Amino acid sequence: MKDLVSVIARALVDHPEDVQVNIVEDDRSITFELSVHPADVGKVIGKQGRIAKALRTVVTSAAVKESKRVSVEIVS
Repeated sequence: MKDLVSVIARALVDHPEDVQVNIVEDDRSITFELSVHPADVGKVIGKQGRIAKALRTVVTSAAVKESKRVSVEIVS
């Protein structure tokens, strides 16, 4: 799923070389921390957060097989 987040984010931004995805995992959840170039933060979030919400929905749908809660955080 890390690759899924990375591929989607790289398609959205102007600086794909600056896209990094870190995984923070604990007992009940997995958090993907998406880091992008500061100029691309708005492109990843989108108007009224629509792109970020869609990204979170795709990742949540892909994580149905996991027995953990999955979330995506956007970090500049």
